[in-house]
Amino acid sequence: MAYRLLALDVDGTLLRSNHRLAKQTKDAIEFVKKKGVYVTLATGRAFPSAQKVANALKLDTDLITHDGAFISSSFETPTFERRLNNEKAYHIVELLEKYRCHIRVMHEKYAIGNKVRQKNYLIAKMTIGIGDPLFYPVTFVDSVSNYLLNEPVMPPKIHAYFFNERDRIKAKEQLIKEIPGIQLTASSEGALEILSQGISKARGLQILGQKLGISLNEMVAIGSSENDIEMITQVGLGVAMGNAPKIIRDQADWVTRSNDQHGVAYMVREVFRKQLNMQF
Repeated sequence: MAYRLLALDVDGTLLRSNHRLAKQTKDAIEFVKKKGVYVTLATGRAFPSAQKVANALKLDTDLITHDGAFISSSFETPTFERRLNNEKAYHIVELLEKYRCHIRVMHEKYAIGNKVRQKNYLIAKMTIGIGDPLFYPVTFVDSVSNYLLNEPVMPPKIHAYFFNERDRIKAKEQLIKEIPGIQLTASSEGALEILSQGISKARGLQILGQKLGISLNEMVAIGSSENDIEMITQVGLGVAMGNAPKIIRDQADWVTRSNDQHGVAYMVREVFRKQLNMQF
């Protein structure tokens, strides 16, 4: 089988535990690009953050960001976007504010976050903020719902980080019960990401594939988190990182090494080294 597209998750996959790109990974991506394979990122990160990683890899392709809610190679001309409307975004935030959590309303150009006054606020801020480059402005406010009343936002995604699992489970159950037309996923422990219904990385790959004339069977996708399961199980070759939870590894076609053991580079060499150069 000749694979024509490679989709890469970012955190826990492309990036090592220190949140840096290894030279081996950069070289592997350059190797597969020379084979004529279309390389994209499929990430929960906001577009400017994903674009920063793409620039480091010398990618100028459409990127699947916000877990598939915003697909583009630039701000100005998105290939696809699906936003939570003003009213729904407000109600989601209003519900989340009943729980102890750090909230981020994730627009593709900026974010709005709440000020959390407790001892582990710094940990939450660091966890939520890992993917935000310095040029991605984040405004911290006392009440995100009050902010949205005065400054309505239609975000692709809303992200919450909870300080205990019980609150996360209760909030998830309440969101599902009270707010129709949304989809919930998670990219890390303690997290909850809220998107419009039907949005996922797998759906993003399908949309991008339709644009490029590439079927899901001609794609390789590699990931390490809960929000990667659907794309891993739907593409031609779904790969889980060695550091991924067991539930993800069990559903993958193949398991590579961990992100700290250059798992992406190892996978690329093993899968693509015998594949002939393609005309794309």
